[in-house]
Amino acid sequence: MGMQKIYICGTLPFPALQVNPTMTTSAAEKPGNVKKVHYYYYYYYYFSFSQALCGAGWSLTVKRLVSQVNRERLWYSHLRPILTERQPGSRGSQAVRKHIFSKLDSLSAGWSVEVDSFISETPHGPVSFSNVLAVLDPMAPRRLLLACHYDSKFIPSDPSDPQKVFVGASDSAVPCAMMLELVTALDPHLKKHKQLVRQSVSRVTLQLVFFDGGEAFEQWSQTDSLYGSRHLADSMSRIPHPPGSEQSTLLNDLLVLLDLIGAPDPMFVNHFENTARWFDRLVAAEKRLHNLGLLSSHPKEQTYFMKDINMGPVEDDHIPFLQRGVPVLHIIATPFPSFLHTLDDTADKVHSHTVENLTKVLVVFLAEYLRL
Repeated sequence: MGMQKIYICGTLPFPALQVNPTMTTSAAEKPGNVKKVHYYYYYYYYFSFSQALCGAGWSLTVKRLVSQVNRERLWYSHLRPILTERQPGSRGSQAVRKHIFSKLDSLSAGWSVEVDSFISETPHGPVSFSNVLAVLDPMAPRRLLLACHYDSKFIPSDPSDPQKVFVGASDSAVPCAMMLELVTALDPHLKKHKQLVRQSVSRVTLQLVFFDGGEAFEQWSQTDSLYGSRHLADSMSRIPHPPGSEQSTLLNDLLVLLDLIGAPDPMFVNHFENTARWFDRLVAAEKRLHNLGLLSSHPKEQTYFMKDINMGPVEDDHIPFLQRGVPVLHIIATPFPSFLHTLDDTADKVHSHTVENLTKVLVVFLAEYLRL
């Protein structure tokens, strides 16, 4: 078989590449061939998966996948326990970490969960921070990072109502709950995918990252913000991966960052040209789910993800990774919600159907990326 181009359902999720299906693993060991073989395997399995997602096959597969998303479970089981004060080093922060541990431990896929703890100087003195990391298969050559921050900002309570505290529903309790619902809904598929990685059929695994210290304690600056992501990006960039590699580290794929999600009628735009192909997959997923009648309170096929709109970059937990060359897909509502960083960022401002719809879009995205 000679050289060929692979096209997927009439669209390309990334630029067409010339790939050689006859290239062997031994050929990959020759200088200059590693990238070709990487692309071959990537396209071969993406092509195989995508054919199952074309036409009627796509509809049946996607209906089966998104049917596992449970809005009630997302709201009551995943989100409710996070709607509390959870500043770094606080009891609330510890309680949310335990909640995340418990949910991941209950899944059959078998997540490797660890805490990345460190102490950093802040305007409030030394503070203990704890990132929560969960990887499906630590030995997989590549990792798709799906991330959000779980801490809440220091905002004084209402003097007239001391019980009213800042819970940061959209910032970022809802993204945390969405991540937990995603891996719960996809649990049996992720379990099977883990076996494919172990058999070297797939090369990429999923890693969840719950950042601590995303918010500034006082005024946002390079030193008073992004505590957890700065620490983690630095440490991951120093770890060779696969073990013993001299060419790559744990930062070798894509970071998908969720933030400010929960308000009705959000708009998401693409912030980086080099991940436009992945943003296009979100656009396509939303349209197809709408046309299949799988989204609720969704008046038109393109409601959330808008192409060709430039809102400019936003400083967020992706910055330390971006500075190290990691491609970033930043899923953040822009313009920001009107209640950002106020005591009104509460559960009653969250539109549950919107959150459910966005979770379904991300189910399709993960299924495509991981070839579930």
